[in-house]
Amino acid sequence: MHNHNDAVKDDEAVKVGNCFVENVQSFQEEAAKFPYVGDKEPLSSLAAEYQAGSPILLEKIKILDNQYIAIRRTRGDGNCFFRSFMFSYLEHILESQDGAEVDQRLLDFTFEDFFALFLEQLDDILLGSDESISYEELVYRSRDQSVSDYIVMFFRFVTAGEIRTRAEFFEPFITGLSNSTVDQFCKISVESMGEESDHIHITALSDALDVAIRVVYLDRSSCDSGGVTVNHHDFVPVGTNEKQEEASAPFITLLYRPGHYDILYPKPSSKVLDNVEKMIV
Repeated sequence: MHNHNDAVKDDEAVKVGNCFVENVQSFQEEAAKFPYVGDKEPLSSLAAEYQAGSPILLEKIKILDNQYIAIRRTRGDGNCFFRSFMFSYLEHILESQDGAEVDQRLLDFTFEDFFALFLEQLDDILLGSDESISYEELVYRSRDQSVSDYIVMFFRFVTAGEIRTRAEFFEPFITGLSNSTVDQFCKISVESMGEESDHIHITALSDALDVAIRVVYLDRSSCDSGGVTVNHHDFVPVGTNEKQEEASAPFITLLYRPGHYDILYPKPSSKVLDNVEKMIV
């Protein structure tokens, strides 16, 4: 039999549950106001966003402004890493028209509709400079849910496939992070749309596609000497030697702020400055 205290607890549980649902709905509604992939913006727009915020962040944005020319924002819906990677990867291939950038291993994947749609985008991009889709068309398709979400799903499946194939390597990281099995992690945290990504996802996708990814971290941390530096980490494909790594910077650069990824565009011939430090992990 329920007593008064039990009834109160039940009412409180219902209220907490309703509040959680309302918060999720509010978050989703707010995120939906922003396109999946935004326009390219100058770094000054990032400074304006933090104008009344942390002095450390503003100082770090000044450092970034010396090295990066623009930012492209993505929707904060839990898919921002994969969406940022998707656009940056396809944009690079569109600009370079270099089919060699598409790793042969990609052609071994068979995820039915997801794979077919991804190949369709590649085919339209690699038609040659006169016949390929325009930059504007790439932006349009990346904002079209029927295209964008399918390609995000494709990259999620590629990532999960890499993790399962190399389960022995990834298992210690997964158990330390989520206390779940490799298969459970793939099903819940990788293959599910809207699930956020971390270093495990980035490492696996980089290895699977043989594509290096640079992640620049914008946070409130400061270095031991008290100065302000911007940290970055290069996720390089397994098997990359030190000379190859030093020869060229990754063509995909993402800006990470706690819980969210956007795309950064380096200035031409830009090199990592002294106050932009590489993280050793």
